[in-house]
Amino acid sequence: MSMNSTPRGERTHIAILGRRNAGKSSVINALTNQEISIVSHIKGTTTDPVYKAMELLPIGPVVFIDTAGLDDKGTLGELRIEKTYNILNKTDLALLVIDATVGINEFEDKILKTINEKKVSVIGVVNKIDEVEDLDALLETLKGQTEIPLVPVSATQKIGIDELKTSISDNMPKKYEKFQIVGDLLNPGDFVVLVTPIDKAAPKGRLILPQQQVIRDILESDAIAIVTKEYELRETLENIGKKPKMVITDSQVFAKVSADTPKDILLTSFSILFARYKGDLLELVKGAKVLDSLENGDKILMAEGCTHHVQCDDIGRVKIPRWIRQYAGKKLEFEFFSGTHYPKDVDSYKLIIHCGGCMLNKKEMQNRIAMAKENKIPIVNYGVLIAYVQGILKRAIEPFPLVSMELSKQK
Repeated sequence: MSMNSTPRGERTHIAILGRRNAGKSSVINALTNQEISIVSHIKGTTTDPVYKAMELLPIGPVVFIDTAGLDDKGTLGELRIEKTYNILNKTDLALLVIDATVGINEFEDKILKTINEKKVSVIGVVNKIDEVEDLDALLETLKGQTEIPLVPVSATQKIGIDELKTSISDNMPKKYEKFQIVGDLLNPGDFVVLVTPIDKAAPKGRLILPQQQVIRDILESDAIAIVTKEYELRETLENIGKKPKMVITDSQVFAKVSADTPKDILLTSFSILFARYKGDLLELVKGAKVLDSLENGDKILMAEGCTHHVQCDDIGRVKIPRWIRQYAGKKLEFEFFSGTHYPKDVDSYKLIIHCGGCMLNKKEMQNRIAMAKENKIPIVNYGVLIAYVQGILKRAIEPFPLVSMELSKQK
């Protein structure tokens, strides 16, 4: 990913859904004006979801997702359909491609039901209108079968594509952001010190994504970002000439940074900021308390939103399991899932521990939290958990008074 590009997790996700050979790939190619997806008259050409990040005016940065047909056949077809339905967990807007020569039947009805259950906005793209004789009659029939907005197009002839873009803009759900990552806590001119250890898992010569995004948010808030390493924090605080409003640290060095940061300076972590920004900070804080009731043999799910090369002292696969075992003093089982792979059944776990989710969009992160809540399985993220086991969670959530207040009520 380019340093100047918008991360996928911050882009609006638009999924293209429909039966095989309805023209889904042709629609995405017409929208992007690029040959992104393979187009063929052979049914089932698209097997796995295809992602394309681009700028779509006037919306801005988006990700188009081309998917397999919902009427796919066989064992592999069932797996492809399952992947397609899973895409809805991260979808902000769905484009249901309807073959004008076929119309709406059980396949479209089924996907529309699922789309509604997941509360995803949807547009019906009536494709192949160049192959029907009476378009007005067709549209009247379709309007009698569904209440979703319909846009007639011919993807291969590039007819109706501008109208489709306008409809996408008009039906785009409002942004989730009630606040920035950290900017709502700052005033212009505030100093913010960022403690950023050099992470071996990060690409050489670059900061990891959450650090980049926090720095950008601070600058956009007209505040001042000062970056230092954990062993230079004390010297930094002594020499900047002004008390910073806040210190934000990588969770792995939370204990040292807490010891070196005066009590009258707010302290939190990148991971906790992302717990609030993309998830549900209060729910994740409540989940940390389960560490006090773990028993021998309990299973814990370790979930990461991305895939990366596992280091010898990896935070998710080595350090956190070690810290939990030391804290709980129990023999525990850990299972690991990474990337888009996430278990459908979480009932067997006593606790879910999730990464900060910087590579996931907000919709997917909130769906994962919602799944845990529905199954009454506590969930916590890395930063909240680390602060809890190191005895500094109360201080780490002080910048968020509502969460601190709710947490104190539950004691």
